[in-house]
Amino acid sequence: MTHHHTPAGNRRCRTLLARTLFTLLPFSMAGAMAQEAPAPGVSPRIDAIRKAGELRVGVLQNAPWLIENTTGQGPAWSGPAWLLANEYARLLKVKLTLVPVSHETKVPVLAANQVDMTISPLGETPERLKVVDFVLYSKTSVCMFGRADNAKFAKAESVDALNSPDVTIAYFTGGAEEGWVKERFPKAKLRAVASSGATAPVEEIMARRADAAPINRVPWVGLQRKVKGLAVLPNANNCQDSTEKASPVGLAVDRNQPAYLEWLRAVEVTQQPKLDADEKRVLSEMQ
Repeated sequence: MTHHHTPAGNRRCRTLLARTLFTLLPFSMAGAMAQEAPAPGVSPRIDAIRKAGELRVGVLQNAPWLIENTTGQGPAWSGPAWLLANEYARLLKVKLTLVPVSHETKVPVLAANQVDMTISPLGETPERLKVVDFVLYSKTSVCMFGRADNAKFAKAESVDALNSPDVTIAYFTGGAEEGWVKERFPKAKLRAVASSGATAPVEEIMARRADAAPINRVPWVGLQRKVKGLAVLPNANNCQDSTEKASPVGLAVDRNQPAYLEWLRAVEVTQQPKLDADEKRVLSEMQ
């Protein structure tokens, strides 16, 4: 049976197509408008940045999100935080001005108006949320590692399985993971050791004084390269997908700047796939 297109049928098709395009239009416009900076008078911060012709950003290396290149060749900085800062400067049509900060000053410089944002990656904490607002784009988390030839560790199929009276877990006294270890493994034998300056109590594991120990997912990449014969939990994606002790990571701005913050977050959403890909690139280069 042959179908003949009548004028009325063609009109219906065109009307349907027009309605579909009209329905989709707001979504595409919303995506484009999310990148447009607020108009003059909406955000005092953005007005000041445009007037100065520069976006001042606090920088301090924190892998894998912000990497300093000290070789003297190529770009001075790289990583997801750097990509995001450059996108902000591009959209505002201003230059990026770098302000070196320390661990002690990276938050106070915001209230002091010495920078417009700190792009040295910061973990979001309740204490920091009292003084700054965050634009989040990643997370940090913890993994548990042990000797691959340790039967107690090898038979554990999950982090939960380490919460057992016959498992000894080492941690640094006063370390970031101390409170979490005590809460996460109430049934295990806990072994507190003085910090040696290392990223994790590796010596306790290698000497078999402990069966497992916590380590942040980022330094684990380098540790497994330097120390052979280690295994990790969770082992999915070599611990990079761990949700244990997960904490959001992002850049920070001074509080009470709603229009500025809303725009920064909207731009970040459009850049998220690029930022994820760049973080994976940095981690693979660290291995």
